[in-house]
Amino acid sequence: MHAPRSAQTLTARVVDRIDEIPAAQWDACAGPDNPFLRHAFLKALEESGSVGKKTGWLPQHLVIADECNAIQAAAPLYVKSHSQGEYVFDHGWAEAYARAGGDYYPKLQVAVPFTPVPGPRLLTRAGPDAGELRDALIGALRSVAEQSRLSSLHVTFCREDEAAALKGDGFLHRLGVQYHWENQGYETFADFLGALASRKRKAIRKEREAIQEYGLSIRALSGAEIERRHWDAFFAFYMDTGSRKWGRPYLTRKFFDLIGGSMAENVVLMLAEQDGRPVAGALNLKGTDCLYGRNWGCLADFRFLHFELCYYQAIDYAIAHKLARVEAGAQGEHKIQRGYLPVATHSAHWIAERSFRAAVADFLERERRVMEQEIAGLAELGPYRKAES
Repeated sequence: MHAPRSAQTLTARVVDRIDEIPAAQWDACAGPDNPFLRHAFLKALEESGSVGKKTGWLPQHLVIADECNAIQAAAPLYVKSHSQGEYVFDHGWAEAYARAGGDYYPKLQVAVPFTPVPGPRLLTRAGPDAGELRDALIGALRSVAEQSRLSSLHVTFCREDEAAALKGDGFLHRLGVQYHWENQGYETFADFLGALASRKRKAIRKEREAIQEYGLSIRALSGAEIERRHWDAFFAFYMDTGSRKWGRPYLTRKFFDLIGGSMAENVVLMLAEQDGRPVAGALNLKGTDCLYGRNWGCLADFRFLHFELCYYQAIDYAIAHKLARVEAGAQGEHKIQRGYLPVATHSAHWIAERSFRAAVADFLERERRVMEQEIAGLAELGPYRKAES
């Protein structure tokens, strides 16, 4: 399969193991900002058995190389046998497709598994040819989808400009919403509180004071500070929460050891201890200008501890380390009152069957209007002091 020609010949191919791609070449396309797109993160998912044929996430990464076989563009691509671990919900589409007598699964998915973190999905080396490389990658993705004869191809949590480019090539655009905290140059957590309306400020102070009454010790661990015993404790938290929330947690114990080794500088683990015993934890990954909240768990009932570890400690860390924002994961309108405001997320969807594509397009158009109104309405609920007119 050959991508469109420009000044040089580009060749696209599918690779079923990320380890077959040189890490430096993949990372040159992914860029330094988003840790979830790093070769090391995707490799940890595969080597730990968290993704693979048995889990319904079969790697089929798409790469585009030049005449010297150097990777110029790439996309993290998977064949999916279900819709779990995606956070852009298409279960209703699958059910409708099945009622019409079709097989929705398997499908193709460009995504970071189990990771609702917005970022680039059409990865290209920076430079004057980046636009042409992106076009070549989109064309190659369409070719893979058409030749596979599968029902659909989904590019989830992509950038808005990527969604627009994909829409121009026949993909359908979908809006979602998340809640992110923006650092307005705060020097301390108190500065952040000072930007809030009085009632919201008092509510946060009361929640943080309640945590102090439990006598917990809370630390932000990173790099070599995180020992195997800390990962053992966190995995117990993760398994408990995952079993109750999803029925079957996605990530294996080995995964945490792998990222703790290969991505130690990106890992920030908020750990709460009582009498020297870990009782709760929140896992974050750090990018160049953002702290990404990922997983959390607790083995006891401490009111407000989830807010403290996942939201307030993250804000504290971002302020101390001069990070521009905190992205606290999918869903959760309760984040608004804690300083995290609604932000639109984007995905793009290619549907093979014409009549089904038309039905999905109609649904997405109606959903988009609702989402735009919802995002605008949620923004009005923000806790920040209103500027005087």
